[in-house]
Amino acid sequence: MTTPKKAFVLAAGFGTRMRPLTDNCPKPLLEVAGQTMLDRALDALAAVGVEEVIVNAHYLGHMIEDALKGRKTPRITVVHEDEILDTGGGVAAQLSFFGDEPFYVLNADVLWTDDAAPALSRLADAWDGTKMDLLFLVQDVAAILGWERGGDYFVEEDKDCAAAVFQSCAEKPANTVFMGPRIVHPRLFKDAPSGTFSFLDLFHKAEAAGRLYALRHKGAWHHVGTPKDFEETNRILSAPPAKKHAM
Repeated sequence: MTTPKKAFVLAAGFGTRMRPLTDNCPKPLLEVAGQTMLDRALDALAAVGVEEVIVNAHYLGHMIEDALKGRKTPRITVVHEDEILDTGGGVAAQLSFFGDEPFYVLNADVLWTDDAAPALSRLADAWDGTKMDLLFLVQDVAAILGWERGGDYFVEEDKDCAAAVFQSCAEKPANTVFMGPRIVHPRLFKDAPSGTFSFLDLFHKAEAAGRLYALRHKGAWHHVGTPKDFEETNRILSAPPAKKHAM
């Protein structure tokens, strides 16, 4: 498929686990190596040709809107939620924006580094609307330094892109972690509840229909769930590139 031209970036959460860093700053605006996490997400979308993005906001939403005023690309619409609609409800409320075309959904506080090809381009290349309603990026548990939790989904070991099975339904241990970036088709929202609901409900719906697929990431993924994680990620991404020695 061609790369989706529209995206939704989730930026409305309270960032509770990141306190005190988020007491006076929304988590997406925390800076990593001199750049906000939100700008990093938007730059990744712009780099693959995304033209229009909705960013939802709630907690300290005026700060998010102010921070985005200077951006030229992609074109951004900030949607303020009077009440947090959660990850599924927030997207569902703006579904008409996407028409009948697949679109990206990103978390504003997810950080990754690419290998040779951008992860978002690899997602677009792997998308097959004849068999998928939702395709999402995963990282192998074994590839995440310091990861102490289990996996989220089981994905066949010898495949880069394959059907995904949620941890509680898998016959084998879940071997991958959901990273955040995904492509979703609007049809998946058919009969979705109005108001607040989790995007995880849509993952389960797609899986039940045999239309949930995962793509293994080829680069690194940086988990920033706590201030300690954030400090370590800042250290890693602020480090100068390793010098190559002549042979």
